[in-house]
Amino acid sequence: MSAQNDPRLPAAYLQPGTSSFADFLAAQAPDLLPGRRVLPETPMGAGALAPHATTIVAATFPGGVVMAGDRRATMGNIIAQRDIEKVFPADEFSAVGIAGTAGLAVEMVRLFQTELEHYEKIEGSTLSMDGKANRLAALIRGNLPMAMQGLSVVPLFAGYDLRADQGRIFSYDVTGGRYEETAFHSVGSGSLFARGALKKLYREDLSAEHCVEVVIQALYDAADDDSATGGPDLTRRIFPVVHVITADGGARLPESEVAAIADRVISGRMRRPDGPAAPVEGDTA
Repeated sequence: MSAQNDPRLPAAYLQPGTSSFADFLAAQAPDLLPGRRVLPETPMGAGALAPHATTIVAATFPGGVVMAGDRRATMGNIIAQRDIEKVFPADEFSAVGIAGTAGLAVEMVRLFQTELEHYEKIEGSTLSMDGKANRLAALIRGNLPMAMQGLSVVPLFAGYDLRADQGRIFSYDVTGGRYEETAFHSVGSGSLFARGALKKLYREDLSAEHCVEVVIQALYDAADDDSATGGPDLTRRIFPVVHVITADGGARLPESEVAAIADRVISGRMRRPDGPAAPVEGDTA
């Protein structure tokens, strides 16, 4: 029996349509979208019942961009999970890190990954970096009803722009507002402290390896001052998830490499608890 005559397939699945998988899903099965769920009424609000992912950092270097996230998820004052993964590949040349309600955020990432893959299959080409950032903004905007009930998702998006030949970083607010960041950025509960560390340590001429070390230093500083951010766990050997994206594509840094850098950072903190100092202008020492 041909697909056109197969009663198990609705007509919408057999006709040319939009290149947006999210739009197709909204028309055919809207209840499957993360932002369309019906939440039970609770005295404390839905947000208090859901684990939250915390700090994500990203920084560019000549030839690419690095994104990293700590591994802790919290639920109120409780550590809900010690080894959650918060940084995911969006496609070959981009990655997305999640902050906010963990379960919804992971669903949104999966939908975003499918959105980019669907577009490539329908159009025969990949979205531009700006196009990817705009598609993610639309998904966040669709989650606004959930955000108003305390289940917000605020991701960080970064990737290598093949047209501009450089790494780029985009941040968002809960309404889907999209903002391009320069050089580095951080989101999540520990972002204030991480961004302070990045301001101190970032340089435009960082190598990829040094950029990775800078973002791990920033996560360490965030964990030092924010209880919801988890630092490197030497006992359990749990370390940040780090993705490096260049013109050759993106890849997660092997855990052994991240562990070696984290061990080096911690060793330095044993001698100087507040971390490395930024050079002072005119200092020749």
